[in-house]
Amino acid sequence: MKSERIVVIGAGIGGLVAATALAARGRDVLLLERQSTPGGKMRQVRAGDALIDGGPTVFTMRGIFERIFAEAGTSLDAELTLKPLDVLARHSWGHGPELDLFASLEQSVDAIGAFAGRDEARRFRAMQAEARHMFETLNKTFIEAQRPSPFDVAFGGGVAGLLNMMKINPFETLWGAVTRHLKDPRLQQLFGRYATYVGSSPFSAVATLLLIAHVEQEGVWSVKGGMHAVARAFESVFQKNGGACRYNTTIKEIETEQGHVSAVITAEGERIACGDVIVNADVNALASGLFGQTIASAFDPVPLKARSLSAITWCAHLETRGFPLALHSVFFSRHYKHEFDDLRTGYPSDPTVYICAQDRVAFQGGAERLLILVNSPANGDQPEKNLDRVERAMRHKLSECGLSLIWNDTRVTPTSPQGFAELFPSTGGALYGRASHGFMASFKRPGARTKIPGLYLAGGSAHPGAGVPMAAMSGRHAAEALLAQSAKGKRGA
Repeated sequence: MKSERIVVIGAGIGGLVAATALAARGRDVLLLERQSTPGGKMRQVRAGDALIDGGPTVFTMRGIFERIFAEAGTSLDAELTLKPLDVLARHSWGHGPELDLFASLEQSVDAIGAFAGRDEARRFRAMQAEARHMFETLNKTFIEAQRPSPFDVAFGGGVAGLLNMMKINPFETLWGAVTRHLKDPRLQQLFGRYATYVGSSPFSAVATLLLIAHVEQEGVWSVKGGMHAVARAFESVFQKNGGACRYNTTIKEIETEQGHVSAVITAEGERIACGDVIVNADVNALASGLFGQTIASAFDPVPLKARSLSAITWCAHLETRGFPLALHSVFFSRHYKHEFDDLRTGYPSDPTVYICAQDRVAFQGGAERLLILVNSPANGDQPEKNLDRVERAMRHKLSECGLSLIWNDTRVTPTSPQGFAELFPSTGGALYGRASHGFMASFKRPGARTKIPGLYLAGGSAHPGAGVPMAAMSGRHAAEALLAQSAKGKRGA
């Protein structure tokens, strides 16, 4: 007899949302995680005596989380304390003025006008209108849909939907869309950088990533306790709804019986019977055989050239001098095309540097918690080398932009692509699954349902893609797919 237990493997945001949604529906759910805490990439890293968010740092699309928490019998406001940001991000090019983008569109228009002229401000407003149209076109047909095909997206809304689809220029690159609107090379860099939110190059990524400009303009929030608090909130709601968590538990095999999922086997040899499994891991982990060869045969591996970017990060608790950091600050390379050419084979000599200064919401001076990040190729399955050179290039870029870090190695914890590959096996350190290069890339991500009955997927490498809100949606999709199949099975019994 089929077990009623559901096992969710992986306590990243996709797995947490799926587990929470199912427990709220009264299902027997066991959440298993190989690390000692929930969150996956939304992890905390110790640097000296401080705990620092070492993964995603931006909270957007709060409506997704409001809906998920409401469906679990609670509310976003009851579980998390959010503060809207007035300054979305501060940007520097090392010469001339900095540029802030604001939560208010009109303030951003005025700031860009002062920075690059009235004509550029007018073009920015037109670009924002296109970004909004992209979001409105794709939100229902793609983001909220269970793994749609290109045909579904194009024709799901009939003739009007097809016309809207053609207006979003699906075969254009993000760089093409940005440069079609904006002429200032600094602004081209700023908005082209949205490709890196999903580990991609703006010169190859799809133009539809421009919708991120609209998403951020709709609101960015800081989270009390950091982004790791989001993971802890879902863990708490899951447990309140009767779910059980087990940490420090590695799964070595997903067992099947007569073609259907029947159990998971831990690294210690424990067999946990179950009727359904949701895997919140990179799809390459399944394709490479980490969960058994039977499972591997149902998945296609992601080619090396299709991997998203990785990163080199430094979680640091340091004093700073000079540049007035915002919560989110970006320090751009001198030549963006050269930077991404370098990333094809190695590390850029002149990197763009992102810093999340996690205490700047209420900064009172002294040492502050910093996540410092530069992009890297996903070369984590190769020997580690040249990281000292990357650190020097990073610190030189910050110095060039007027920011000095009072460096202390005992207060800095770096993570390389090799470190990310160890945390997230079979990825080479790729942090976003498949790169969003070309129109078909998004449709190559697997959906929640798989070829194996009883096996479902969630996470940033599955549909609808990378990023905290999208990975959360993937968990919701997985729970919905499982419940729908369960209801169908009961009707057919």
